[in-house]
Amino acid sequence: MSQASNSLQLLAQQHQQLTSLASVIAHEKEILQQHDPEALLIISQEKNQLLLAIQTLDKKISRNQEFAQDKAAGKLVLEIKEITQLLEQCQQQNLVNGKIIQQSQLAVERMKTSLLENHNKNAITYDCHGKKSAGLSSIGLKA
Repeated sequence: MSQASNSLQLLAQQHQQLTSLASVIAHEKEILQQHDPEALLIISQEKNQLLLAIQTLDKKISRNQEFAQDKAAGKLVLEIKEITQLLEQCQQQNLVNGKIIQQSQLAVERMKTSLLENHNKNAITYDCHGKKSAGLSSIGLKA
């Protein structure tokens, strides 16, 4: 097996993993929009396993002398550019998913606050983080 074909095989494997990651991130977005916590746990585990595989392959590539030589000789420019673009796409999709999660958390916090205020206006207290919480209204204590 020639050096270039070994390097190309490593890059093909990396490309396949990043393509899978892009697919998982897209599926994760759908699950986030559907508010399905069970499916989110499953897809998160799948995503973590894939990220570990990507990290392992990346370490293998970084230690491969043949790959370093091929890269220095300019033999892999197109393949590396395509992989870099795919990685940037995954990063952008992941940022979008992070914003969805952040907005969901804010909505839940607003709903919690609203429910607490409507439940018993006299029992509202603040925790050590400055967030509203219910007092001990079940035993008649108020803050």
